[in-house]
Amino acid sequence: MRIGIDFDNTIVSYDALFHKVAREQNLVPAATPANKLAVRDHLRGAGQEDRWTEMQGYVYGARMDEAIAYPGVIDFIERVTSTGHEVSIVSHKTRHPFMGPQYDLHAAARTWIDNHLIKADKKLLPAERIHFELTKQQKLARIAACQCDAFLDDLPEILLAEEFPSTTERWLFDPECHHSASATKGLQVFADWQKLAAHFCS
Repeated sequence: MRIGIDFDNTIVSYDALFHKVAREQNLVPAATPANKLAVRDHLRGAGQEDRWTEMQGYVYGARMDEAIAYPGVIDFIERVTSTGHEVSIVSHKTRHPFMGPQYDLHAAARTWIDNHLIKADKKLLPAERIHFELTKQQKLARIAACQCDAFLDDLPEILLAEEFPSTTERWLFDPECHHSASATKGLQVFADWQKLAAHFCS
């Protein structure tokens, strides 16, 4: 089986890191919940959209290596690849931030993979199965080119896009249960990697 997996907010959790950086920069009160959306909503509500945009570039660039993997994702990838299944990362992000210092966001993400997607000091995925595309359209084309049997993403808009390959199972990662039943119709929804592993093994 060929399994495609999104990267940001699917493999990598940024909640604690965004909260940490926002507190370091004194941009949110201490009582702000330690998650990315709470930080974003506070800054937008305070009319600081530009600070939010700059913070994204800083986190995804200079501070990327401090982000953590979602619990269970490393065990899942190790388990399925060790039993002969193929896993690819297919994500989309700009090469550089829209504002602020021009970090290479693709290089930062690949360095994170080298440092974190490992088990017993062994890399879990070869470089040729890691794809960072510049646009959503290119990402959808890559999913098709990889001939994924299933694809996991945190964005329903990707999974429900007209260009999404019809033969690929659509798996939605929604750990905070943000999406309504109407928005996820036709998708298999998983709140954590352990439940996805149980589904896969069944």
